Amino acid sequence: MKILIIEDELRIVESIKKGLELNGYAVDYTTDATEGYDLAQSEDYGLIILDLLLPGMSGYDVCQKLREEKNHTPIIILTAKDQLEDKLKGFELGADDYLTKPFAFEELLARVKALIRRPKSIVEQVIKVRNLTLNTNTFEVKRSGRSITLSNKEYAILTYLMENPGKILSKDQIIHHIWNYEDEVLPNTVEVFIRNLRLKLDAPFKKEKPMIKTVRGFGYKIG
Repeated sequence: MKILIIEDELRIVESIKKGLELNGYAVDYTTDATEGYDLAQSEDYGLIILDLLLPGMSGYDVCQKLREEKNHTPIIILTAKDQLEDKLKGFELGADDYLTKPFAFEELLARVKALIRRPKSIVEQVIKVRNLTLNTNTFEVKRSGRSITLSNKEYAILTYLMENPGKILSKDQIIHHIWNYEDEVLPNTVEVFIRNLRLKLDAPFKKEKPMIKTVRGFGYKIG
């Protein structure tokens, strides 16, 4: 899951980015509202953390324009503006949550998790593909009841595959969904992580059918 931060205070950005990455999220950021709007429209983000007091466009403008363009990516407004009328305006323009500064990272993380789960409310908290299960709340992965330990990136790739069962995902799609915008990631990197996933998901279960299939020339699918 990839998150976009649009915030002009670099100290806050670095703190949030570090905390989110430690919790398995990929993070892009910008200090410019216009660039943030462009990124939100062109990249695949699971959530946007948006400041209101930005150079150029305001955070209100960014939120309003995204909603007018039918972009329904969840938005958390993170700002020092703590008046009731500010909060009401944010919600009226389409924000999903509103958190004022100063804030505790633990509270922000809880709100991030809640919003990311919300669009998947139709889907169970435990994603299941055949005898493989993934709990999006506890990050626990099991096959045939046996726990499997994954790295953050392995978990993120597996989640992406399991949220799209039977769908072929290209290496470029996986890279754009999992890694930060500024990261220079080669297609071979995806191959390495897929190989590692197979070693953990398939190799110990020799009597079972492989979970991840390579569709040569196109990408990978699970199921």
